[in-house]
Amino acid sequence: MSCTIGRMERVAWRAYALIAVALLLATAAGQQTPDSSDTSSSRAHKAASRVKVAGPDSGSMVGNTYHNAFFGFTYKVPYGWVDRTADMREDEQPGKSMLLLAVFERPPEATGDTVDSAVIITAESVASYPGLKTAADYFGPLTELTTSKGFKVANEPYTFASGAKQTVRGDFSKQLGTLTMQQSSLALLEKNYVVSFTFIAGSDDEINSLIENLAFGSARSPDASKPSDKK
Repeated sequence: MSCTIGRMERVAWRAYALIAVALLLATAAGQQTPDSSDTSSSRAHKAASRVKVAGPDSGSMVGNTYHNAFFGFTYKVPYGWVDRTADMREDEQPGKSMLLLAVFERPPEATGDTVDSAVIITAESVASYPGLKTAADYFGPLTELTTSKGFKVANEPYTFASGAKQTVRGDFSKQLGTLTMQQSSLALLEKNYVVSFTFIAGSDDEINSLIENLAFGSARSPDASKPSDKK
C-alpha cells in the first residue's frame, strides 16, 4: 500500500510541476501575442525582446551548488538529488520565462512512501504580468494555479527574510492519502524579472531546511572555487 501511495504521490507532483511550468510559460506567451494589424511594431517588439535574452543568466552547477550571477543567488542542492532542469526546459520562452533549476529527491522511475521533495526556480519577465508592481502581486496568478492543482492556502503571502534579502512567501498544502505535501514559494522582483523559488516537502521542517540552502549576494561566492568542500 505504501508503494502505491508513493507512486501516486510521485506522479501527481511531477505532473503538477510540469503543468505548472507549462502554464506559466503559456501565460507569458499568450500575454505577449501581438495584434496582427500591427506587423511592424510586432517585429520591433520581438527584436527588442531578443536583445533582452542575452541578459538573464541561466546559471551553472559547480559541485552540488547552483550559481546564478545575473540574479545574484546560489542554491546548494541536497546530496544525491536528481537534476531534471534540462528535461523540463523544452517549452520555455527565452527572454520571457526561464526555468533556472528543477531538482528532485528521487529519479522519475523511483517509488517511495514519502513525499518526493523538490525545488523549482523560475524567472519570468515582469512584462508578462500587466499591472504587476510588487512580488506580492505575483501570488495572485501563482495561488490560482496552485489551488487549481488541489492545494489549499496555509498562509497568505507575507514578507520573508532569506538572509539579508527580503522576499514574499506563500505556503500551501495538499493531502495525498496518508501524506501531506507542503509547498512554500518565495518570490522577488529582480532586474525586471519575477524570480520564484518553489519548495516541496513532506513537513514544515523539511521545507525550512530546503529554504536554508538558498543564499543571496556574495556570501557563498567563494564556494564556486572549492567544490570539494561540498562533499
